[in-house]
Amino acid sequence: MNDSKSKMTDRITLTGNLLADGFHYLALFAIGSAVVYSAALEFFHLIIQGKAGIDDILLLFIYLELGAMVGIYFKTKRMPVRFLIYVAITALTRMLVGLIQADHELLQSMPLDKLPVLPLLYISGAILILALATLVIRYGSSQYPGSNLVDGPVDGNE
Repeated sequence: MNDSKSKMTDRITLTGNLLADGFHYLALFAIGSAVVYSAALEFFHLIIQGKAGIDDILLLFIYLELGAMVGIYFKTKRMPVRFLIYVAITALTRMLVGLIQADHELLQSMPLDKLPVLPLLYISGAILILALATLVIRYGSSQYPGSNLVDGPVDGNE
């Protein structure tokens, strides 16, 4: 009786693992396809436009980082948290560049005491905080490597 119950539990566990892995790969393929499609559309838009600004190039870097993150997750089944932070840093940098470019003409004609510096400081501060978070994560992963219950010890890269 116990042996048949154990076999049934093993089959249910195997089926659940197969379904979870199937969903995992299907979702990764969908996300990866969306990233590639979006990056290709943006790249072709730049070709048709005939020029690329710094904000366009930073957007392509965001797509590159998202693609790398999907690739790493596909190969290791681990979420590279640092890549999420890199995406956030790049997005904030893109926002900062866009803000400066949009207000460039206006800013040149303003007196120094009237310049809207708070948004620039907020965005720059957020970038600094994210960079420090990356430093803490890298230090923590090198000094205190965790272990993966499924695959054994973690190599300390995240």
